[in-house]
Amino acid sequence: MSRQVNIAQAPAVVSFGRIHGGVHANIISDEVTLEGTIRAFDQDMRVQIQESLKLMVQNIAESFGTTAEISIRPVNPVTVNDPELVTRMRPTLEAVAGSENVFESELILGTEDFSNFAMQVPGMYAFMGVTGTHRDPAEAAVNHSAYFQVDEETFVPAMHMMTRLALDYLASSQ
Repeated sequence: MSRQVNIAQAPAVVSFGRIHGGVHANIISDEVTLEGTIRAFDQDMRVQIQESLKLMVQNIAESFGTTAEISIRPVNPVTVNDPELVTRMRPTLEAVAGSENVFESELILGTEDFSNFAMQVPGMYAFMGVTGTHRDPAEAAVNHSAYFQVDEETFVPAMHMMTRLALDYLASSQ
């Protein structure tokens, strides 16, 4: 994508995580399917990437004397926290988790259906560690890894956090 969009403006990536084709290693398949994701922080950049990808697929197929189809399904919009809501709820987060444990993360290229809700009403997406106190979070497997594990001891603090956020939000809205 670095040749198609200005990734100095904002990060963007196209990843193919699933490739299906062929029945044997020495037989050239008549059909191959690739499935992947387009990730970008800017919606206009996403559209530009989609158009560039369509053109590349068409041109690569034509250069080999064949055809290709590309189908791009709409995905969730970029998840953006409402700054006023974050400022309003930060004291609650700090009171429950400790100020040393509350920080704004770097930009993340993940997609989340929560973003659809946050486009309708002010939203705040927060991460809470689930590795437990007996493991080093730096050595824990990341989300979507086959080795990812949630330590159930984190459920109670997570529910406490969510309950306090809801109660404090409602109390400050009156």
